[in-house]
Amino acid sequence: MSVVLEKPMAKYDGPKINPIPSEYGCEVLLEKTTLDKVKDPSYPKDAHIVKYVVNNEEYMDLCRSGKKVNIFDFYYDKYGPNSVQSIEWGYGKLNPKLWGYKAPSSKGRKK
Repeated sequence: MSVVLEKPMAKYDGPKINPIPSEYGCEVLLEKTTLDKVKDPSYPKDAHIVKYVVNNEEYMDLCRSGKKVNIFDFYYDKYGPNSVQSIEWGYGKLNPKLWGYKAPSSKGRKK
């Protein structure tokens, strides 16, 4: 049994110059950081630890997104194939809805 594709698969054109994380549904919280900084529990629960290689040097980022595939697509387009080594859950404990929340400022009492 042979499978016929309706349209040909896209070919990789090389890394993009500066892909924007928000176009991929991602938010990079820490870039090229250490494991000690990533283990901070004040980050949201949906943050992922991304380990990748660029020019034979290993790096680690903390990135959040609803889906791991969005994170993979962002790093694949940014650094090229074979760059992403692993995507793991982070150590964050904060509810993602409360990440970045700022309480409204009180205007004071009316006289």
